[in-house]
Formats: sequence, structure tokens, C-alpha cells
Amino acid sequence: MKFPGKPSSQTAALLPLCWLFMKILQPGHSHLYSNRYAGDKVIRLVPNTKEEAYTLKKICHQLKIQNWMHHLNNTHSGLVHMFSIGKSYEGRSLFVLKLGRRSRVYKRAVWIDCGIHAREWISPAFCQWFVKEALLTYRSDPTMRKMMNHLYFYIMPVLNVDGYHFSWTNDRFWRKTRSRRSKFPCRGVDANRNWKVKWCDEGASMHPCDDTYCGPFPESEPEVKAVANFLRKHKKHIRAYLSFHAYAQMLLYPYSYKYEAIPNFNCVESVAYKAVSVLYSVYGVLYKYGPASSTLYVSSGSSMDWAYKNGIPYTFAFELRDTGHFGFLLPETLIKPTCTETMLAVKNITLHLLKKCP
Repeated sequence: MKFPGKPSSQTAALLPLCWLFMKILQPGHSHLYSNRYAGDKVIRLVPNTKEEAYTLKKICHQLKIQNWMHHLNNTHSGLVHMFSIGKSYEGRSLFVLKLGRRSRVYKRAVWIDCGIHAREWISPAFCQWFVKEALLTYRSDPTMRKMMNHLYFYIMPVLNVDGYHFSWTNDRFWRKTRSRRSKFPCRGVDANRNWKVKWCDEGASMHPCDDTYCGPFPESEPEVKAVANFLRKHKKHIRAYLSFHAYAQMLLYPYSYKYEAIPNFNCVESVAYKAVSVLYSVYGVLYKYGPASSTLYVSSGSSMDWAYKNGIPYTFAFELRDTGHFGFLLPETLIKPTCTETMLAVKNITLHLLKKCP
């Protein structure tokens, strides 16, 4: 996967390839991990010695997404603007890339976030892929040029930065954030159950040790709070919200917390159908689509439902490849095809913002 810029910065594009190291690394200990939100049973891999942990940290340290974002900001200033919307619980900057041709004219915008769940590594890979494709094909692809000229894209490659870091250095299957509550030994909150929409209802847990822990209160996590504040501030011109997860091969839209059709169901369903159709046309990979509650499961406090409830009319959650054979350990060979087909689906969705709903 080639990224625009110097070869030294291209290593950031290879973040998912650390999976190969995890495959080779003999874990200090492992155990079966079963959870209905994790899909099939998987194996937790945990470094047993300081040497193993240091080696893993050293390898992944060279592949920081943040360095790649800084480089793009410096080398593609006409189309890219990098900024921070806050700090994580552990003090990491929450960076966002704003893509699009700068214009004084009012432009609608699309928000895209990846990595809300730490272990879903294919998600941040797609956000990087999207940026790479946008910059490389802006001049040669009329569709991309139209998108970049008429829309802004806010791309957050890793929303849950603390959890993502922890999944590289300590626990490959870590899902939550890394916040700490003084009364409990367990750390972290499910960042996709922490939004102020039917908070901590069905599909979320009040127990801090559960993977779907909703947190002590809505937006308790600084990562969630920062994104929510940004979206509230810019909701007048953000017309689409896209969040990327794994795995299940689904394109979901509201509602997650109840079995009820959204007011603009016909428009949204039409967009989803066309998106999964064009995705299927690439490699024949079939995605289910529909309301999250009936297509996947009922869950409360999700970012997608929150964005919709706060006035963003097109909100979707992608569950990328696969359906359980590899699960979270999607191999290197499937990164490119997954991102390629997903890219077409996202382009199809965003083009609908430039025309009236059918």
C-alpha cells in the first residue's frame, strides 16, 4: 500500500502488518475469549515478559499514524488540514484530518471515524486508505475531484487512541478505552455505548468489567466528549456520519436501540442498498444492510444513533470483513481488497449528499 509522501512516512500505512509479528510472537500466555460482541471465539495474546512487550512496542512505535498525519499536513497543505479536538484519558492528542479543496463557499461535510473499538485494526487501516486514495486520485478521478471540491471530509483515523495503543502493546483483543474508576480494578469503557442516546439501556452493561460497559455517565470518556462537542459545533454543515468497525460484513443505519424505522428510512435504505451493491461488484463480497437493531443486535448509547438524533441525516456504521473465519485477525492479504471495495461504497454514499434524495 503506497502512500503519498516520503518512503520514511509510508511505514505508517503498514500499521495492520504488525499482525504478522503477533502471529510469529510466542505469547506468554493465552486463553479462549468468548463474547457475543466479539463474534466467534478468539484467543487473547498477552506478552509474558518485558522483553516481548518492549519488542512489540519498538516495532509498532515506528508505525505511528500520528507521524503520517503530520507529514500529510506538511506536504499536502492545499487539501489537508490537521488539528486536534482534545486529549484522551492518558493524554494523547485526538487528531483529525480535514480533507477537501479550500473554498470560501459554504460546503457540506462528512465525518468519518475509525478505531472506536481498539482491537478492530482493519478500521484505522481503512481511514488511512481513504485519505491515501483521496490525495492520489484527486487529479485523475473525476468522482474524487467532485467530492473533494464540493465537500469537506473530517477523518479521525483512531478515536480510541489509548485502547488502540494498548491493543498493540499489551492485549491484542482489548476493546474499550483505558480510563480508570477508583472503586473498580477493571479499566475502560465501551466508547460505542457512552453516547447520550438511550444511554446504558439494552445491549449495554453497567458493570465496569464488561466489554460493553457504558461508563459512569454519558460522555464520561474524554474521547467521546471531544467528538461529541465537535459534531455539535459543526452539525449544521455535517450531513453524513460514517463509523467503521469490524467484523460482520454489514452496513448499518439507525436505530440501534429500538425496532423502529427512522423518518427518512426510504432515502437511507436506498443509499445503503446502492452502497453494498457497488461493494459487491468488486470482489463479490456480500454485505447485509439494514437497521442495526434488526440486522445485528440491539444496543444503546451508540455514536451512530447519537449523530442521527443530533440532526445528521445520513448516519452509517460499517462492519468490515470478515464474518468470523479470521475475525479481528484479518490477514495482511485481505487489507487491500477490504479497503478497495469499502472505498467504492463510501464514495457512493457521499455522492448522494450532492443530489436530492431519490
